[in-house]
Formats: sequence, C-alpha cells, structure tokens
Amino acid sequence: MPQPDIGHYKNDILNYGHIYTNLEDIEIQEDIAKDYITVYKSIREKDYKPINLLSCHSERHREKTRLSPLFIEIFLKEAKKYDLKKKVDIKSRNVDARIIADQKKEDVDSLVKATIVGDKSIRQSGSDLQKTFDFFVRQSLSPLYPEDRSVGRIKTSIYTFFEQKFKIKCEEAQDDIIGIALSSKNKQHFVNVIDSAKQEYIKETAKRKPLLIPDEIWNVPEYLQFGSDDIKEDRKKSIVQPFYVKYLSKIEKVFVDFLEKPNGIVWWFKNEDRDATFFAVPYDNGWQKPFYVDFIIQMKDGRIGLFDTKAGLTLKTAGPKVEGLYQYIQSENKKGKKLFGGIVTNADPKDYKGRWVYFEGQDRDLKDNDFNNWKTLEL
Repeated sequence: MPQPDIGHYKNDILNYGHIYTNLEDIEIQEDIAKDYITVYKSIREKDYKPINLLSCHSERHREKTRLSPLFIEIFLKEAKKYDLKKKVDIKSRNVDARIIADQKKEDVDSLVKATIVGDKSIRQSGSDLQKTFDFFVRQSLSPLYPEDRSVGRIKTSIYTFFEQKFKIKCEEAQDDIIGIALSSKNKQHFVNVIDSAKQEYIKETAKRKPLLIPDEIWNVPEYLQFGSDDIKEDRKKSIVQPFYVKYLSKIEKVFVDFLEKPNGIVWWFKNEDRDATFFAVPYDNGWQKPFYVDFIIQMKDGRIGLFDTKAGLTLKTAGPKVEGLYQYIQSENKKGKKLFGGIVTNADPKDYKGRWVYFEGQDRDLKDNDFNNWKTLEL
C-alpha cells in the first residue's frame, strides 16, 4: 500500500502495488517491505459455485488518521481557551529565512561534526511564504499523517480565526495572515493552540464508534495475494490454489489437517480478518463489530459450515462472538439458507488428538471446560 498508516482503500485494486525489474536477482529488505510486498498469488478454483452470503465490515474511521471539519471547530474553541487573540501581535508579520552566505573553510577536516548555521536573513513573500506555511503546517500535524486534506484543515482553522477575531479575510490578505502567524513573536502561540486542538481532536474521534456496513452478497475472493512470510502447503480441498498460510495458532493448523481427510466436504476456505474482502458476521461487544470466522466449509449435502477455532483463553472470552454467530445462523436459515457451525475446538487440549466438537448454542449456555452441550463435528 502507498500509505499503510491510512488503511485500505474501498476500491480493492488500489490496495496493491507491483514491482517490475530486469535484474537477474533482487532482494527486498524485510524491515522495509514487511507485509506490504506481494510475493505469491492464489486463485479461486474454476468449479466454484457462488454461495452468496450476507457479510459485513466496519466503516473505516479515516478521521482517526486525518483531520475532518471537526478539527476547525475544536481549534477555535482551543484558541478561545488559550486567549490567542490577546497574545497575537497583529503588527508583527515578517517571516525571515536564515541562509548561509559567504562562508569559507580552508580545511575540510574542520567541517567534521561542525554545525553551520545561517548568518543572513531574507524576507519571504509570495510562493516562498506559502511553501514555508505548508512546511510549518505539515510539521505540526505529527502524529497524524500529513496528507493534503489535513494540511488544509489546519490552514482553514487559522484563516477562520483571523477572519472571526481580526476581520482579516484570507482571500484579501492571505500573505498578511501567514506573516502574522509565522512571525517570531506569534509562531509559538499558534504551535501551542494547534497542539492542544490536535490532542482534543484525537480524544474526540477515539470516542466515536465505527459503523457496521452490510455486504449483501459475499463470495470467496477470485484471487488472494500473500507475502514472503506465508508458507505454501499442499491442501487439496482448499478452494483457493495454491494454498498459502501464516497460522496464528497450532489449533488452526490441526483443524486444517482434519478438514483434509476424506469426508463430505466439497471445499473449505481459510478466512482472514480484514475489510470487505473477507467474510464476517456482526456481534455486539459494547457496539457492533465484525466477527471474521476462521473457516467457511461447503458440504456435499448443500450445507455451509461457519467455524471459528478456539482454545485456552480465547475459548473463555468467546461469549459475544458466540452469540453473534448464533443469531446470524438462525436469522439466515429463516431466509432459506442451510448454515450450521459455531466455535470449534478439540476435546483433547494438549495435543488435539481427541474428537472435534463445536458449540452452536447461545452465549448464556457456554460453560468453561464443559463439552456436554457441544456437538461432535462429523464432516
């Protein structure tokens, strides 16, 4: 991704980049590439028949990584609290740039570890002044990403402040506004207000709950891309081939072994946990969230299994997700679907050589270390 700190794009094609080279050998540094470089590709089998499941995903909170119009409102409140109007010297409006001029060194060695500072100043105006203002705003945005819209929000905040408090309009005196804001007497005051506004903005957006967006028709993706950390395995019943995986737990791997045995399965799909590309059901954990189940299984008798592997501590904290999956299966089956499933585990938690069992009931009926109301998973 070109901007990994912003998040994935809604248009999936924008989430991928490609490297082209005529070099015979190329090495991608792991500390730079991490998970952003695609190395392998899996393709959905041609005989796949659509299952058309109702899915969901969270609306991305872009306001947590870039400034929304809310920032302008917060900036003006913080400016009032800081008493910025009284602290600004409206007559101070010169922005000088320090430059290095006419310096000579006879000995190059004397430059080692030496600091050379500007010894002359020049007054800025026009495009140079705008560039200095842009640089100032981008620096003040950290830790938020300095993309153009965020830069624009801070500029608009400052312009609005001057129009409201000093009746100076941006379209008539933009250079004057910038000169006042960046002058040596005023600059730190604006830095202080921007910083306090930024902190309030981050607190405010953190309170906001993400919206859950329904995806009316979900099917196994036509292709998936993987990084260098993913391992290729020979899995005949995986609906995407070749099969690449990076297991998050031992029980996932053992469960895949179980699914590969001769049985009534047509295919299975190892689901992942991000955006609308993968399958999720809604669950409530204080607010609505997407629950990405680990496995989707197509049975020969037409049923579709939805299973999420759990063991140890994850089994004890599965309550809200159990309820969400139960409600989803009940609701969709009333519409004519043939779904079954739930959280799945092995009755032998030490080496997973026991029987596989799954819980398809409600959260209130889930008990610790008690599989009496669980069903044996026979596929």
